[in-house]
Amino acid sequence: MNENILIVISFLLIAGAFSTKLTVRYNVPALMILIGVGMFVGSDFLNLIYFDDMSLTRNIANFGLIFIIFESGFYTKKSALKQSFGPSMTLATLGIIITAFGLGYLIHLILGFDLLYSFMIGAIISSTDAAAVIMIIRQNPIKQSVSSILEVESAANDPMAILLTVLMIQLLTGGTGGGFLYISLQLLWQLLGGIMIGFFSSKIGRYLFDNLKSENKGHYYVLFIGMILFSYSLAGLLKTNGIIAIFFAGYWFGNYDFIFKMGISHFIDGLSSFFNMAIFLLLGLLAFPKSMIVFWKEGIIVASLLIFVVRPLTVFLCTYPFKLKLKEIAFISWGGIKGAVPIVLATYPATYGLDVNHKVFNIVFFAVLMSCLLQGTTINRLAKKLNLVISSQNKTPFYIQLFALDNTDLEMIEVHISDESQIIKKSIRELKFPDHTLITAIMRGKEIISPNGNTIINKNDVMFILTKKANTNDVNFLMANGYYPGDYCPVALKF
Repeated sequence: MNENILIVISFLLIAGAFSTKLTVRYNVPALMILIGVGMFVGSDFLNLIYFDDMSLTRNIANFGLIFIIFESGFYTKKSALKQSFGPSMTLATLGIIITAFGLGYLIHLILGFDLLYSFMIGAIISSTDAAAVIMIIRQNPIKQSVSSILEVESAANDPMAILLTVLMIQLLTGGTGGGFLYISLQLLWQLLGGIMIGFFSSKIGRYLFDNLKSENKGHYYVLFIGMILFSYSLAGLLKTNGIIAIFFAGYWFGNYDFIFKMGISHFIDGLSSFFNMAIFLLLGLLAFPKSMIVFWKEGIIVASLLIFVVRPLTVFLCTYPFKLKLKEIAFISWGGIKGAVPIVLATYPATYGLDVNHKVFNIVFFAVLMSCLLQGTTINRLAKKLNLVISSQNKTPFYIQLFALDNTDLEMIEVHISDESQIIKKSIRELKFPDHTLITAIMRGKEIISPNGNTIINKNDVMFILTKKANTNDVNFLMANGYYPGDYCPVALKF
């Protein structure tokens, strides 16, 4: 590779990593900043890199999405899915269909595009962005009853959007034979087949992790990448949906224990962050603002229809049976921020000869930027006005993990001492812990404290506690309430 291009790419990644600090300070989605950096060094501004290969972009983005969507599944907790299963999964499936066809029909009526072509545009831009939604929500934590719906929906709706987009392209290019029944059965197999492959590959993966027993942690990372690629490629071989398989493989991986799980969670964070940045920067390079301006009217119309008409109507229809409050419906409607997946999907039509002048790409790109600008920068203010914000936990720059070559019934848990905790100002020796429990470290601001019986607990402390898995609920109860009505040992640091 040319060294000049390589040095520019290295600076892009470094600048991208530091520029994301702006997302915390100004609530600007990372997508906008990274795409902006890519556009700035691209052909219409500094002209440091000329890039217009949509086919290559699609291939790179598809590979990156494997890891991004796996991470979405990995962090979709069973408790959150259980609490929000009805509304979130309805939005992630039926909601995508309503959005795609509802928006598509309005595009057909207002812009005069061919109906099937309009449905394709609606499908492309139908999904919300998990990275943007989760990042913004966690900066200012929202009530779990609402945040879990948005998080699970944004994590789970990409597969259906991809499925519909591919189906529309096949219909437009004459690649799908058969009638309605054939298409319905194909969709059903794509969904159910993907779920089954995700489940079985996660079972195989966890078995392999538990039996690798390698002292070299790097071997676990290699095995992890192999299992992700295995899940995706097996789905392809069986003619089902690889994205759905990857999401559910991640879900079952993330909700069950296996050796070196904590290390893997940090590794997938890094992989997902890298591919998110790489895709956003690449899409920024691919965007030509001078060409985009030609379609600015269509972009504004599509974004306005989506944000102010189709999304609110979709959310109301999908959540009405679950008796959500009006303010919750309003917040979920405004929380449908668009992101990387619609822009990636917007590269698909060109590779099939359906977007020769890049009309679809530029319209979708413009609409996504409008969504990020309008919704991404105002969603936290809306949450505060609707009284949906809760107090956030203290964050620590440190973490401690337990690495064992065999299965163990011990677990390292992280406990945040909130303002309401009943153990504030108490010494550790005053507390009565379950047997086989040890406080290994306390994080106080940027300081690590090695605790003993005389250590006084302060509010906002972050405590790392080694205990048996069966005791985790008891320990968390104790840390919040200062007692637990059980038969516990009198010594706090007994092990």
